[in-house]
Formats: sequence, C-alpha cells, structure tokens
Amino acid sequence: MKPHEAAHFIHQVPKVELHVHLEGATDAETVWAMAQRNGIALPASSLQDWKENYRFRDFEHFIEIYGLATSVMRRPEDWSFMVERFLFGQAQQNIVYTEAFLSASYQICNLPMDEWIDAIAEGASIGERQHGVKVRFLPDISRHLPDTQEAVLQCAIEAGKREHFIGLGLGGIEDGYPADLFVETYQEAKRHGLRVVAHAGETTGPQTICDVIQKLGAERIGHGVRCLEDDKLVSELCENRIPLEVCPTSNYCLGVVERDQPHPLRRMVDAGLYCTVNSDDPPMFSTTLNDEYILLVEQGFSLAELNQLNLNAVDASFLPDDEKATMRWRIEAVSPFFNDVLKR
Repeated sequence: MKPHEAAHFIHQVPKVELHVHLEGATDAETVWAMAQRNGIALPASSLQDWKENYRFRDFEHFIEIYGLATSVMRRPEDWSFMVERFLFGQAQQNIVYTEAFLSASYQICNLPMDEWIDAIAEGASIGERQHGVKVRFLPDISRHLPDTQEAVLQCAIEAGKREHFIGLGLGGIEDGYPADLFVETYQEAKRHGLRVVAHAGETTGPQTICDVIQKLGAERIGHGVRCLEDDKLVSELCENRIPLEVCPTSNYCLGVVERDQPHPLRRMVDAGLYCTVNSDDPPMFSTTLNDEYILLVEQGFSLAELNQLNLNAVDASFLPDDEKATMRWRIEAVSPFFNDVLKR
C-alpha cells in the first residue's frame, strides 16, 4: 500500500500516544499567542516568520526554539490554554488517549505549584469535554538539573492526588547524569504510588537502559533504541515485557539515526521487543503521530503491524484495566475495516 493511501486508514483508527512533551507539542501559533498576550518579544516580525523559525534545522536550533517557547509560558491561564489546544490537536489525529510529559524542572520556580497544577488540570478538563479525548500527565525531572529533583518529586506527589496526573519521568541530557543520582527520588515516588518512567538509550548506549530499569525501577523506557547494541539486554526487555516508547522522526532529527538509514524499529519489532510509536516534540520536528505511522509504511511496515503497535500502546499505558479493555474494543472495532484493506 502506498503511503498516501495508508494515511486515510491510519486516521480512521483511534490511537494512543505515550511519549510526547506538552511544551514541545505546543505549536507555533499557540506560542505566538501567549507571547503577544504576555508582552514577550520573539525573534520574528510576524506569525508567519515565527512559523518558519519554528521548523527544525539542527539540534542547537531545536534547543533555542524550545527555550524560547517555554519562556512565554508565564501565567496559569497560559497552561490551561496550552493543554486545551494540545488536546484539540490530538483529537484532529484521532488520538483518543495520551500520556504526556511536563518539563517540571524548568517550571517549578515560575508559578506556585498549586496554581500550576490547577491550571493544567483545568485545561485537561476543558479539552476532554470539548474534544472527547483524554490526557494524563507525568512531571519530568531533567537529568542535567538534578538539584530540581526534590521539588519535581513533591510536585508529582501533590499532583498525583488529582485525576489528571499519574507519575514521574526522567528526561534531559543522559551523558554525565547517571541513574544513581535519582535512586532515592524514584523510591519515594513509588512509595507514594506514582508510576515511574525514564528516557534512556537515546543518545547513550544500552547501559543507561539497564541502569534505569535496575536502579530506578522504570516501568517504561523513553526511546530505548540503543538496546539493540546489547543482545542480553534485548532478551531481558523481551522476557520482562518492558515497553519502549519509540519516536522515529525525533531520532532522525537529533542524529540518533542517520537520515539515509531505515529506522531501527524494524529490527526492534523483529526481535520481539515491546514497542510503541510516538511523536516526542511534534511541531518542532515537523511531524505528527499520524506522520510517524506513515513513515513506517514507507519503510515497509504493514497495516497489521501498525495496528499491533497501537494496541501495544494501549497495553503499555497506565490506564486501569477496565479502561484498557474499552480502548482495545474501540480500536478492534475497526478490525473488519482493516481486514478489507489488507485483502486488497
């Protein structure tokens, strides 16, 4: 099947996404609107100019734009607005459930914690009501800002009392910031019933993945593509059914995978790894979750394989079992439609 033919079918299927950063998923228009409202000058003369500047060029430019985008988020209503617009975008792709990261290490000093949590929850409630999609959040510690971990932990614990917050994450620069720095924080998070995940094996090798599993007890791995360098680790990941949150376009943009090479997700799936497909920071990488699936079609994945990757995301989510069953039913309800396509 050709990619343009597959796009229609991909959109028809309700989808689940487990690895996307709210701030990085905020589009150029939303950032521009907040900057205008808050009197912050962006390095652009117009919205169109800002949109052009938003397009990914290289890693340094990505970091610059990410920093500029987060700098305009000044008031509680900015966060409510961002979340509602994010859910509108998810609904446009037929993404019915999302687990999203919050870059809490960068935000905990900008607003009182309770106001920040309330604003995000308000935006989620509005977005869910208006767009019919659901989101749950995981405040994220930035590895390269380890001094923020206690404050982020307290934020996650307090937020975890609300229905829209479910756990704690670990992102940021892997190299030089080992899992050992965060052991006590993760132990405390688990004592409070938080679900715990961690980015690992993106820009560093397989040992980083081993460390977040063994030392932090991470339940899912963000990215994890470097696991293929260690056969023993691959076997352990398969045996223990530890989900990997794979983000193909992000890997290409950030140089984790060379542009002229097929994405290693093909080898990961063939090895029996428990993989899901995600968009990471979609507008900043000029992608969407639907685009990620289309990319996989271009690289030889069948619609049946894409359907399984989507079902993997349901099973790997932190939804209660009854909600997972309902979500699976919604996806499998289109199975006759898929079967008709596959027969062509």
